[in-house]
Amino acid sequence: MKKFYLGVFVWLGLIQLTMAGGADEKLKYLREAPQIEAKEENKNETTADDEPFKPSVNVGSIVHMFASAQQSGFGVGATSYDNGSNGWGTGFSLYRARILVGGQLSENGSFFLETELPTIVGGLKNDSTKNIKVAQIILDAQYEHQLGGGHMIVAGKQLVSHNRNGLQGAASLMANDFTFFQYPYNLFEGQPLENNFGRDLGVNVRGFFLDDQLEYRVGLFTGRRAFASGKTTPRIVGRLAYNFFDAEKDYYYAGTKLGAGKTAALAIGADVQGTYYNIGGDFFLDMPAGEAGSVTLNTAFTYMTGGTDLENDYSFASMIPAQTVEFLELGYYFKSAKIQPWIRYERQNMSSKPEQIGDFASTSDFDDFNSTTIFGGGINYFYNGYGSNIRLSYTSSTRKGFNTDTGMTEDGTYGQIWLQLQFFVF
Repeated sequence: MKKFYLGVFVWLGLIQLTMAGGADEKLKYLREAPQIEAKEENKNETTADDEPFKPSVNVGSIVHMFASAQQSGFGVGATSYDNGSNGWGTGFSLYRARILVGGQLSENGSFFLETELPTIVGGLKNDSTKNIKVAQIILDAQYEHQLGGGHMIVAGKQLVSHNRNGLQGAASLMANDFTFFQYPYNLFEGQPLENNFGRDLGVNVRGFFLDDQLEYRVGLFTGRRAFASGKTTPRIVGRLAYNFFDAEKDYYYAGTKLGAGKTAALAIGADVQGTYYNIGGDFFLDMPAGEAGSVTLNTAFTYMTGGTDLENDYSFASMIPAQTVEFLELGYYFKSAKIQPWIRYERQNMSSKPEQIGDFASTSDFDDFNSTTIFGGGINYFYNGYGSNIRLSYTSSTRKGFNTDTGMTEDGTYGQIWLQLQFFVF
């Protein structure tokens, strides 16, 4: 009887499985049910890899304002001799007031936008009245795309230079400002290379090799457009730098690193358009030096010329004389006191050719009147690092000029005292 009931229960169970689709299908379902349920749950969950990229934007500012006392003969390019050591003028000025906007547009794409004051607030206008209202202009407007493998392409309006000082960021300068001749004929739109504060429009490729120690930059830019021939040719700028210690991945170089890391970078570069070329090398060192702090050394040498071919369709012969430029900055940062004394030397030494001097009687006269030596020094107080600091400096410029009192050519030296406040956030 027990066997009878057991057979009935087995027979009923088989009928139930068959009605549900068969024993094999039922067992398959039981085996796969947990996996199917897990897949259904995963459909309702979004993983980090599946999330859409969310763009981000940073907004900041950099401001340089200063009080100064300056002799009327101070500056570059004047050809008259100022007799008056009493020719000092004083004033307060807003020198930089930039708005910075940057952001990540995609995993590989980012942008940077920066404004600038085209003239100094508090300076003199052409009619000798004080400049008060100054409209902002677009200084930088660039897009950067990561190509992978440590290489990138940067397009738009950007700093253009073959040497380090010309590619430094304003917030991390060691001296109170950029040097006088590291943006040669490149600073304003009316100059031979027709640029805007050292910026030009173009495309720049940058990348790294050898564990990021070797950096290259090669760019194609607009350069000068208004040639006498009415034709145009691109400007090509290249740079190759080797870092012996820490790699430098930021697009704009630092002028001083306030004891952070170890940097020793040796570089060569070239800037070419038409008959103009500018070639040179630079060396930058920022290293701990003793228990007290770190030393910063920035030096460069360059040779440039506009060429001598006046008949060339892209001639710079009458615009850029042959010359060499020597540059040196040296400072020491005391990390506990946050004080950094520094000195600066720069020499623009003309060696012009007859085709380059215009109405001057001789190349020697031209060279004497147009060669300039810059020397100075100062002390920085980085009480809040790059974020906010105070700088006090004295800088002199020496050149030959015509003394109207004696009727003779003499060397004249003119000074500038500068007390500057910086604040920066980005």
